[in-house]
Amino acid sequence: MKNRGKLKRMDVRKIVPKTAVKGAVPGTISYVGKPRNEQIKFDIVEYDESGITEHTADTLSKLTDVIASPAKKWIKVTGVHDADLLKDIGNYFSINHLDLEDIANTTQRPRIEERDNYIFIVMKLLQLDSETGDVVIEQVSILMGKKWVISFHETELQPFDILRQRILSGKGRIMKMQTDYLAFAIADVVIDQYFNLIDDIGETIEDTEERLILEPDRSSQESIYRLKRRLVYVKKSIAPVREVVNTLQRSEHPLIHDETRIYFRNIYDHTIQVIETIESLRDITSGMMDLYLSTVSNRMNEIMKVLTIFSAVFIPLTFLAGVYGMNFKYLPETGWHWGYFAFWGVCIILALFMLVIFKRRKWL
Repeated sequence: MKNRGKLKRMDVRKIVPKTAVKGAVPGTISYVGKPRNEQIKFDIVEYDESGITEHTADTLSKLTDVIASPAKKWIKVTGVHDADLLKDIGNYFSINHLDLEDIANTTQRPRIEERDNYIFIVMKLLQLDSETGDVVIEQVSILMGKKWVISFHETELQPFDILRQRILSGKGRIMKMQTDYLAFAIADVVIDQYFNLIDDIGETIEDTEERLILEPDRSSQESIYRLKRRLVYVKKSIAPVREVVNTLQRSEHPLIHDETRIYFRNIYDHTIQVIETIESLRDITSGMMDLYLSTVSNRMNEIMKVLTIFSAVFIPLTFLAGVYGMNFKYLPETGWHWGYFAFWGVCIILALFMLVIFKRRKWL
């Protein structure tokens, strides 16, 4: 199985976030997350039925003319640690400060807000770090307007690069559909990563089960505990996404068109499937602890059975040795020339006789 060695050590990557300013006025933009100093990057894919263009910049001012064009566009913002830049984006697109505050807070719970001129969505993208085997959780914030979709995340995300290449190829429905379909495509990429992660965790569980049966030890118990904790954490990140997608498919907001609802319904079904799979995996891990205890108990019983058989075999031999070891002056066999050899013969015959009985009773 793939990633066998790394997946056994897989765990959720813990990030100690910078906490928000205590006592701050609601709507205060304050970055909460892993400390960063990288330059924020803008990647814009501008498209309509006439063609596709791509732009890259590190400041909003360099893209104002591009953003003002009537073509549909996907603005991918990598980095949310610059509060001043987020304010500028909010002022340019008329974004509510409460939503900007949630964009800067990378520990935000998945949610959706419908405003007059846009829809705000927060999701969690989960993927496996191929080097460390950790589960990496990345917050993805999406703003969807009439002619634009803005996505915010802290680092470059390879799944989004695949989506960008798909748009640049000019293939698919994105060229003809409205921006709500682009928002669907971004959400679909996020949810597809859940399936990949669940597959990897499932393989880890299979490996752990095999090890529990063949070589149960204390590390197996620790592996089960880590798996259970990991599944709880993953479900906590994914479960609220169900309500987000359900709201999108039922929304009557003018930015959500009827022809796109069927696609949101599709990823809603995918989300339900992921959550049900997680529940199944949690049940399996709960059963794995019982399997571990049962396997350890069976091994202990096997050891005790062997010790008991040895004890049962040597009880009559010990009795004979005790009888002939008594210090009486007159014992009938003590003066016999073949007494010593006869004693050993009787002992061997008794031992073999008892082993045959144990074998027939299938105790051996």
